[in-house]
Amino acid sequence: MTFVTRLTLQSGDRAALDSIVEDIKATAERKGAALKGPHSHPPEKLSVPQSCRLHADDDRRFSSWEYTVFTRELEIHGHDNLARNVASQNFPDSVHIEAEVEQIHGAGRGN
Repeated sequence: MTFVTRLTLQSGDRAALDSIVEDIKATAERKGAALKGPHSHPPEKLSVPQSCRLHADDDRRFSSWEYTVFTRELEIHGHDNLARNVASQNFPDSVHIEAEVEQIHGAGRGN
């Protein structure tokens, strides 16, 4: 039975995101882990409206706050300890990480 750990990293700080992705790649190479990625998604531009006051009946607004979110995806095949260590690292507050683990059954095994 093999596990595939899919890591999705997101940040508005592209340099911090790319630095962390490079660290993960280097660690995987040192450990001999099978790594797919990083796969880059197109940057997502977001806009958040900002009210001038907290009153619900006040429609005055500041200009919207606009920012960009960058996303990278990596897959670690096998090497469960490496995947666990990477997913549990302390990342900067500017970087968000999600880990999804999928169990792959070998060929010829019935359920």
